Amino acid sequence: MEQFIAELRETEAGEVCYNQPLAGYTTWKIGGPADILIVPSSQDQLVNVVKLLRKHNMTWTNLGRGSNMLVSDKGIRGVVIQPGKAFDYAKFNGTTVHAGAAHSFIKLSVLATKEGLSGLEFAGGIPGSVGGAVYMNAGAHGSDVSRIFKSAEVVLETGELVELQAEDMVFTYRHSVLQERPGIVVSATFELTPGNREEIIARHASYKDRRRTTQPLQLPCAGSVFRNPPNDYAARLIQEAGLKGYRIGGAEVSTQHANFIVNVGQATANDVLTLMKEIQSTVQERYGVELVPEVLVVGER
Repeated sequence: MEQFIAELRETEAGEVCYNQPLAGYTTWKIGGPADILIVPSSQDQLVNVVKLLRKHNMTWTNLGRGSNMLVSDKGIRGVVIQPGKAFDYAKFNGTTVHAGAAHSFIKLSVLATKEGLSGLEFAGGIPGSVGGAVYMNAGAHGSDVSRIFKSAEVVLETGELVELQAEDMVFTYRHSVLQERPGIVVSATFELTPGNREEIIARHASYKDRRRTTQPLQLPCAGSVFRNPPNDYAARLIQEAGLKGYRIGGAEVSTQHANFIVNVGQATANDVLTLMKEIQSTVQERYGVELVPEVLVVGER
């Protein structure tokens, strides 16, 4: 670690913070410290960091906007990489849009509607980054990233910058190849469809309003906690099991949407994990259904 830090200080890497608490970097407002947090401000800096990590056989974790992620109370050992402001952009060219990994997925959907382009309406209430959306194949309202994805630039764990096409991503429900093949999304290109601007805006607004009225977005949360089982909904099973409002420490099953766990006051990662296990065991016992987490749990246990 000491040699890595010494070389890191001599490398163009961007902003570097040591023993950095991560609660402020996640939408759950939960998380212990990262040994080292690096925020590269250019593609070259990102490549430099990844190559240096590989040279020293250091572990690393990619952090976007911190949605859909639970960081443990002990934090994350090794290095956390968060693409900086240079990765926050969107460029439209005809029916395609090229966006940086740090760009807000919600903002991208809004820009697309203004361009009269359809395909991103579903993203109107998904509070993550473009990079995170690609990584998770984020989706809602019967659509997901795989429906519009064209390609992505990715820095592999070797430091090599590659372009992955749709067929390379192996998209399935809330899954992409990046969950098995470590890499950091630099940018992504999506293919959209021209349509009636007023109709697209209305559809986008209806999806966003539905999320606003059915989800507890006024409280710290991380979106849907569990994946929907085949031909069913996790929220339905949790609600019918009588778990709405069930609380452990500062973590509570939302009374508004049963597949959300909200931080109602100083919740710890352990509170959330314990509550998740209680939900899983209750639903398994009553309905014989195994609920699989959708949120990523990272860090030292």
